[in-house]
Amino acid sequence: MNIPLNFPTFLVLGTGIVGLYWLIDTLFFARKRTGDQPILVEYASQFFPVLFIVLLLRSFIFEPFRIPSGSMIPTLLVGDFILVSKFSYGLRLPVIHTKILETGKPQNGDVAVFRFPEDPTTDYIKRVIGIPGDKITLRGKELLVNGEAVDYSEKATYVMPGTDDIMANAFIRSENLGEGAYDILVDTSNRMHPPHPNLRVADADVVLTDTGFVAEYSVNVPEGMYFMLGDNRDRSNDSRYWGFVPEANLVGKAKYIWMHYNDGILWSRLGERIP
Repeated sequence: MNIPLNFPTFLVLGTGIVGLYWLIDTLFFARKRTGDQPILVEYASQFFPVLFIVLLLRSFIFEPFRIPSGSMIPTLLVGDFILVSKFSYGLRLPVIHTKILETGKPQNGDVAVFRFPEDPTTDYIKRVIGIPGDKITLRGKELLVNGEAVDYSEKATYVMPGTDDIMANAFIRSENLGEGAYDILVDTSNRMHPPHPNLRVADADVVLTDTGFVAEYSVNVPEGMYFMLGDNRDRSNDSRYWGFVPEANLVGKAKYIWMHYNDGILWSRLGERIP
């Protein structure tokens, strides 16, 4: 098994090394010591509790993430800092990601963070559109789950928050899937799009028009897998292009925006709940 050299790995190693050093000193050297406590032991005794608490919080409670791309506009913007609930989809050991306790499963409509199937060292964030057993169909701009069209209502042209800038050909649509409504962005410049070079067709039925545009995309979600779409529906690299997300790759459920910084702080987004 390859162990990734990332922050969680260094946090686990650092906590283990500092804690072990402190424990060895406590068991074998502290009682025999007559002089002052060595500076390294003093640092270990101070830093280990802090590192241990951070490790527990980050591994099992909440983990912070920063949104790097616009694939989840309008729900999430580039520069949003979010909190992800690590206990929503089962408690997993850090680094090796082994599940040790079942606490829940993703539901349609959830915004989920997961390890990218094609590169597990990279975290992605998308909305859960299909759970195991679902049939997902995209017919033009219309989404169908198990043969039933998902309710939606048109809202307005999209204006970037904190500015007066209107995004060209972008229209907000309120979609109802799962426990509540959420906004997505659709491209109004056309009704259909040419197939992406990496469009997954092995597991899907893809209907093309005479000119090569995608008229319909339909797929059945296997057991243990999830189908993910970005809220920026026409500008998202998602399950249509690289396939399903295995249950083992789930990281957690996105809950709150705790800060936004991208060429300045956008105060209106602080503390927003993620629908």
